[in-house]
Amino acid sequence: MITKGRWGGAQRYVFDLATNLPKDDFDVAVVLGGDGLLAQKLQEAGIMTYHSTSLGRDISVVKDIRSFFELYRLFKKERPDVVHLNSSKAGGVGALAARLAGIPKIIFTVHGLPEDEARGIVSRFLIKLVTCLTFALCHAVITVSKNNRERARGSVLIYNGIAPMQFGSGSIIRASFPVGAAITGTIGELTRNKNQQALIEEARNNPDMHVAIVGEGELRDELEKKIRAYGLQNRVKLFGFMPASEVLRGFDVFALPSNKEGLPYVLLEARLAGLPIVANRVGGVGEILDAKDTREFSLERMVQKTVALYR
Repeated sequence: MITKGRWGGAQRYVFDLATNLPKDDFDVAVVLGGDGLLAQKLQEAGIMTYHSTSLGRDISVVKDIRSFFELYRLFKKERPDVVHLNSSKAGGVGALAARLAGIPKIIFTVHGLPEDEARGIVSRFLIKLVTCLTFALCHAVITVSKNNRERARGSVLIYNGIAPMQFGSGSIIRASFPVGAAITGTIGELTRNKNQQALIEEARNNPDMHVAIVGEGELRDELEKKIRAYGLQNRVKLFGFMPASEVLRGFDVFALPSNKEGLPYVLLEARLAGLPIVANRVGGVGEILDAKDTREFSLERMVQKTVALYR
C-alpha cells in the first residue's frame, strides 16, 4: 500500500517488490491513492490494484476518516496475510485499519523520516508522535538507510536495490544545450524536499553553469517562473519525467540537492553510470557515496531480505 500513484522512489520500491516477489509463493495486490504512472505500470505487469478514492498526502480529517473505513473494509474482505505499508499517510491510516481488521503481519517501510521535512516545531513534534504511533501499530519497520535505522530503534535495515542497467546516449539532454556545454543534471520529483531550486539559484550566480532538471511534480510552475524571472531559459531546462537510463549519460555531473532522502535510487543509478556526484549528505546519501561498490544495493538482495521478513 502506498499513498500516491505518481512515480517516485517509494513508488518504484512498491513496483519492484510487487513484480519481483516469487509468484509461486506470493499473491500480490497493491493499494494506492489516485492514478499515475505506478498504477499504469502495475496494470501492464498484471498486478491487481485497488484505488483508494480518499487516500491523499495532505491532511484532511474527513478524507482520512473515509480512507480508514475504506481500507478497513478492504482488509476484512480480502484477509491478506501481510500488509506492507509505504509513505507516512498510508502508514498511519493503513496500520490502524490493518490492526483493527486483525491482519497477522503489518510491515511499514520508512522512505526517509517525515520529521526531517522543513516544518515548524509544533508540526514536527506532531509528525514524530504520529510516526511513533505508526511504528507501534506495526509488527516490523523497515528502514532503508543506517541513518534512519539509528533513529528508528528496533527497525530492520534493508537497502533499496537496483538491477543491472543499460544506459542510453543521453542525446536528448545534450541536444538541448550548446555544443561543449558542461551539464549539471538532477532527477527527481519536483518538490521542496528535492530542492531543485538550489540549482537554479546556483546557475543564476554562475554564468557558465548549465542545468538539466528531469522530473515532474507540484513545483513545476514555481520553478518555471523562477527560471524566467532570472532569465535562465537557455541555461536551465525542465525536461519533465524521463527514465534515468535515458538521460544520465547526457550529464557531466550529477547533482542531488535534496533536503530529505531515504536511500535514493537515482544516486545508485548515477554511480552505475560512472558520473561525478555532488550531493547533500542527508538520509542514506553518504552510505551510497562512501560504498566501495554497489553490490549491497542489489534488487535481488532487497527482495530476498524482504521475503524473509514476510515469512
